[in-house]
This record gives sequence, C-alpha cells and structure tokens, in this order.
Amino acid sequence: MIFEAADFVFEPPREIAFARRVLIKPSAHCSQPHPVTTSRETLVALIAGIRRVSAADILLLERSSGPETMHSIYQKLGYDFPHTMLLDVDQCVPVAVENPLPKPFAIPTFWVPNVILSCDFLITVAPFKVVAGSGDFSIKNLLGVLPAAGYRRELKALNGVGRHRDIDNITADLYFTLPFDLGIVDGRKKLTSADDPLHGESEDYGKVFVGPPYEVDSEASQAAGVVTEYLRLIEEAKAEKEKSVNDNERR
Repeated sequence: MIFEAADFVFEPPREIAFARRVLIKPSAHCSQPHPVTTSRETLVALIAGIRRVSAADILLLERSSGPETMHSIYQKLGYDFPHTMLLDVDQCVPVAVENPLPKPFAIPTFWVPNVILSCDFLITVAPFKVVAGSGDFSIKNLLGVLPAAGYRRELKALNGVGRHRDIDNITADLYFTLPFDLGIVDGRKKLTSADDPLHGESEDYGKVFVGPPYEVDSEASQAAGVVTEYLRLIEEAKAEKEKSVNDNERR
C-alpha cells in the first residue's frame, strides 16, 4: 500500500501484538540525511505504531559502511528513540544460515548476526533510491546485515565506489535466506543517482510504501518506472521452485 508521508500512521500487522522482539533494519550505514538514509520521521511513526499494540523489545540493527562507528551514526541521524536498542552488525555474534535455494545465485550459506534469529518479527525500512537505473529498495537493504569482515569484497559497491555485478545475485539469495515479514520504502524524498548510492539528485516525493518486501519493492519499481534486477532474479527462483514442486508431485 502507498501512503501520504505527511500524515503517515503505521498500522502494524496483528502478528506484532504477539511478538516479544521486533527487529527493524533501517538504512543507516552512514550519517548522511534522508534520502541517503532512512528518515527519522518514518522510524518515529513505525515505532509509535508498534508501541500502540505491543510492549515487545524493539531493536534497530545496521552496519557502518565506513570508518564512522554505528554509535556515532545513530546519534547524528537523531535515532534517539526511547526504550529501543541500537545495535551494530559488526559487534554481534555471527551465525551460519543456509540458503534454501537448490541453486543459489551467489552464496549457499550466509553469516548473519545471531540477534536476527531471536526476533519474532522482522522489518526492513529503506529510502526510495534509484541507482544506475535500478531500484535500491527494502530487499536490497538486507545487505546491511552482512558483517563487513566476512563480506568486504562482495559489499564493495555499497560503500559508494561503483556497482558490483554480483550484488543483485546476493540480494536475491538473501530474500530467500532471511525472509523479512514487512518491507517499507521511505519515499518522503527520492534519490536518483548514476552510479553512487551515497550521492545523487534528491527531490521531494511524499510517499511511504508498506507491505511484504517483494510486493513493496515491485510497487516502488513501478512508481519509479525502472526494472529492478534483483526482483527479476527472485521471480526466476520462485518459478524454478514451483516447477520443482510440480515435477515432484507428478512422480
């Protein structure tokens, strides 16, 4: 669903009322303001919505893309939300999670922060970015949960030094390996960049997209008028899985 950002009120899914821990993955890898990062206003609305129905622990999780510490980045972005834990991916204990795809696009096993596995509801909140003619939305935002020490080469593109051809493959793999419950594309502003996700042309947009991550990113792609490659790969993998199920049923 698409909401007007000016009066956006988050209506949480009923599952949140029964959750003990809710994890929010913002795009907060550097201290540049929205739309490079997730706006404070959208996070305020999200947390307020959760608090209306639940006393669950709320955790924010992100990884710095540079030398600046996550503590400093959270502070500069104004992420000073009461009763909310602000975590650094690179200070969490990593655990191995198997990619369920029979034929992974890039990575068969991911190392991810153990805290993700202890949460009951997972939300990814990304800015409305179009980089090199493709969408960088809620599913692409999951790349930020990968520890820098283990994925430095693969994540080079996210540090604003060019596009890496395997990034979309890794994004598609993450979609199946870490099935987040909700995706939000924070379109208060829109960022359009030729090749650098940290710099580009910013314009007011005034929308917030909310829903399952795949549907939300598809809707944001349509609104931006772009073809988002990792969504095409996800469609391809879903079709392959469905074909495999049908083949097994015929046997």
